[in-house]
Amino acid sequence: MEIRPARPEDGAAVAEVHVRTWQAAYEHVFGAELLAAIDNPERRARWERWLAAGERVWVAEPEGRVVGFAWIGDSRDVPAADEGELFAIYVLPEAWGSGAGAGLMGAALPALRERYPTSILWVLEDNPRARRFYEREGWCLDGGRKEDAFLGVSVTEVRYRIPL
Repeated sequence: MEIRPARPEDGAAVAEVHVRTWQAAYEHVFGAELLAAIDNPERRARWERWLAAGERVWVAEPEGRVVGFAWIGDSRDVPAADEGELFAIYVLPEAWGSGAGAGLMGAALPALRERYPTSILWVLEDNPRARRFYEREGWCLDGGRKEDAFLGVSVTEVRYRIPL
């Protein structure tokens, strides 16, 4: 499985992974109808802009097809950039269990380590699959919680942290 930095031309593939993964992983939270309404063309344009602007994103690409991505940057919680954040790590449902997620984490953590002494991530409290994955990869709950809304649905997110 090749893990490589994303390029601007990967925008459509990253958007597809983002949308399809949300639709599979969060159906129990948001419902299929709400998730079906996610606007893929708008998301594609956003990812193309972000990748062209140099966002730090890696893709998992077995056999020439992007099946996952990881995205990192400065923590949104600590404005002085003394902490990193794993903003997203998504893998298409058909590639779950393939090693793509671990490979992406294997690219993201060293990149975070280059710039930050610690890093965080936020995950839906009601996302047991992702939470098990993060815990296997060494992330620990730190007590941070926040209420948010996505697609008009109130959700609780919990924060994980990892020393780098």
